Amino acid sequence: MAWFIAGVLVVILVFGYFGLPIFWWTVAAGLLTWWLSVVAQFGPVTNIVLATVFLVAAAVLNIPVLRRLLVSNHVLALYRRILPDMSQTEKEAIDAGTVWWDADLFSGKPDWDKLLRTPQPKLTAEEQAFLDGPVEELCAMCNDWEITHERQDLPEHVWQFIKDKGFLGMIIPKQYGGLGFSALAHSAVVMKLSTRSSTAAISVMVPNSLGPGELLLHYGTDQQKSHYLPRLAKGLEIPCFALTSPEAGSDAASIPDYGVVCKGTWQGREVLGMRVTWDKRYITLGPVATLLGLAFRLYDPERLIGDKVDLGITCALVPTNTPGVNIGRRHLPLNAAFQNGPNSGKDVFMPLDWIIGGPEYAGKGWMMLMSCLAAGRAISLPTSSVGGVKALTRYTGAYARVRSQFKTPIGKLEGVEEALGRIAAHCYMMDATRVMTAGAVDLGEKPAVISAIAKYHLTERARACVNDGMDILGGKGICLGPNNWIGRGYQMAPIAITVEGANILTRTLIIFGQGAIRCHPYVLREMRAAKEMQGAQAAREFDDAFTSHIGHVLRNGIRTFVYGITQAAFAPTPSACAAETKHYYRHVSRLSAAFAFLADVSMLAMGGALKRKEKISGRLGDVLSMLYLVSATLKRYEDQGRIREDLPLVRWAVRDALYRAQQAIDGILSNFPVKPLATILRWTIFPLGMPYRPPLDSRNHGCATIALEPGAARDRLTDGMYVPKSESDVTGRLEAAFLAAIACEPIDEKLRKAVKKGKIAPQPGLDLGMLARDAGLITLEEYNQWSRKEALRKGVIKVDDFPQDYGRAEIVESAAKATVKMKAA
Repeated sequence: MAWFIAGVLVVILVFGYFGLPIFWWTVAAGLLTWWLSVVAQFGPVTNIVLATVFLVAAAVLNIPVLRRLLVSNHVLALYRRILPDMSQTEKEAIDAGTVWWDADLFSGKPDWDKLLRTPQPKLTAEEQAFLDGPVEELCAMCNDWEITHERQDLPEHVWQFIKDKGFLGMIIPKQYGGLGFSALAHSAVVMKLSTRSSTAAISVMVPNSLGPGELLLHYGTDQQKSHYLPRLAKGLEIPCFALTSPEAGSDAASIPDYGVVCKGTWQGREVLGMRVTWDKRYITLGPVATLLGLAFRLYDPERLIGDKVDLGITCALVPTNTPGVNIGRRHLPLNAAFQNGPNSGKDVFMPLDWIIGGPEYAGKGWMMLMSCLAAGRAISLPTSSVGGVKALTRYTGAYARVRSQFKTPIGKLEGVEEALGRIAAHCYMMDATRVMTAGAVDLGEKPAVISAIAKYHLTERARACVNDGMDILGGKGICLGPNNWIGRGYQMAPIAITVEGANILTRTLIIFGQGAIRCHPYVLREMRAAKEMQGAQAAREFDDAFTSHIGHVLRNGIRTFVYGITQAAFAPTPSACAAETKHYYRHVSRLSAAFAFLADVSMLAMGGALKRKEKISGRLGDVLSMLYLVSATLKRYEDQGRIREDLPLVRWAVRDALYRAQQAIDGILSNFPVKPLATILRWTIFPLGMPYRPPLDSRNHGCATIALEPGAARDRLTDGMYVPKSESDVTGRLEAAFLAAIACEPIDEKLRKAVKKGKIAPQPGLDLGMLARDAGLITLEEYNQWSRKEALRKGVIKVDDFPQDYGRAEIVESAAKATVKMKAA
């Protein structure tokens, strides 16, 4: 009997691991049944009963008609009763976008060769020239202190440059006068601007993200496209999109703003139109917009355009000079200077032709928004976060090398090194995610779940990095002024966390909530069979999806256990990858199987209640997210040619993400509502205990060293950012001081030795270099080099101060003089 039990276990493990079809399970079960009858020496009656049970079970499992009749039709009926009805807006949100690598990760068996075969995204020569030309010029024109403190806006000549050079029409095709750039180029432009001026970056980013331009491209009528797209491309129109209302923030689908279809007079004649009432807030570019994209719920009580009264959410284009439109006032989001404010209107009459796509697209606004949001969200905020962290990496590393305490550059103090190493490693992973995600968009994907992952985790990492940067800079970071290059970024970090879906809700509701349905290979098929199909078609579709789903759960559960007891020794890897990273692919494959298994068991155990268990669904989303971030990091290492100098960054980032994924799984199991099942899950997923540990200190040291040393690795890590050349610029001066400090280290060492040996002694009012020069310990050339370094160093560590009234009197006086001058003119 022991041999029989061992045989059963072997069949389950082997067949389950390889995912063999049910036919082979049936054959194996038949052989085992025969073996059992021989070994146990059952009597004839028992053997007949055993054979009959086997044949009936085999027939039910292998003959679809019988399986549907006796099993899956009953499951379908139960499923229909317990599956909650889905609103039209929920359905449109789930159907929006596409799935890509996230589906592989959700399958439990990612196809690494497919990922690595995906072409490395690259800029065209025209796109690179734009980055090297107009983008570089725009960065040089921006003075962040002037923009954020003195003007609270971009200077007029900067606005005009943005319009003239086509920055507002990057996504608009050339046939309409736009630049027709790829998603990668769009991302690269926003990233570079973000390293210089968040106000410029946001002002350029918004018209190229979700808004009138994007919606017109996909849904506009030919007349709307031919009229508006050329004007948007040339900057003759400034667009904004008004979605958020005081009563509908993250729950945007519940917007109370409404329009009523009616007849009215427009330009002297009676036309069919709508009277729209709205109250919006947080609308970026709203105060300066000339073209308002407006979302509202449209009603047709007189059924003038159809049979329905509640047509649904609708999107329209409204010129802001339309009578009744109230626009122009500003919010002040954490002292940021980008244009953002409320707008409203009451019973504003507008023709039905103003609906994007024309009257036939009335009520289809939510579908339009959800479809377009996936691509825009994949680029805008993730990209600006990467830009900010690239600047942090380069400039914080430079400051940590220039600034000394205890006769040591602070970057070489282990406490500072720890924070700096984190910034550098996060920068590598974030940029890898940016490039891979933009590349997916350029391949035609609209990655709804991946865009949510990128938005949440890149903005959160940016917040963590700016906190680390502030810790390193200390007092230099907290005193605002022209010489502070980190303060505004620190102030603005929560803005990226909040907009385009608050991060708390993105994590707990969207990443796993939407991913569990869209990315899972069978759940959406089961739901559609239950809710959208009837009769034999529903029975066949549900039976196929349901039986495949059972095999999927069994296969991933067994693989999870096998990977656990073998330390992922047999987990899939690419056919060709770097030897030094091959084990990371195995670990991701292991966690992918564990995640897929855990997700299915969680959905089975908690059902619809899982939607309300936001802490558990948030942790499930964390696991999926970590697997995606690691995938992007490993692909970047391959795409860039396996540069071993970058290995410390890869190793720290990957190990950190694997550890976070493990901790998220541990959090799920510790809080799983069905405790006996939680114990079984833990034995299955971690049979030998939890294997992953936080990154080693030695890896952190390697990451920090890259940020502290000039060279190819540092330049590669911060590639694509704006680096000013002039020493009159605050960050240009920092970069010059960084290079000067390193060049002068041998001279500083001479001075330290001279003091230690008593050859010179520090004297009040005299610098050490002069004493060493006069004593013949250093040459005049060395002294001049050292003096320049000292001047730069003192300029870098300087902080700003102001008059008692912070210069308000001077500002008022200047404004008054300007007003008098204008009146005289």
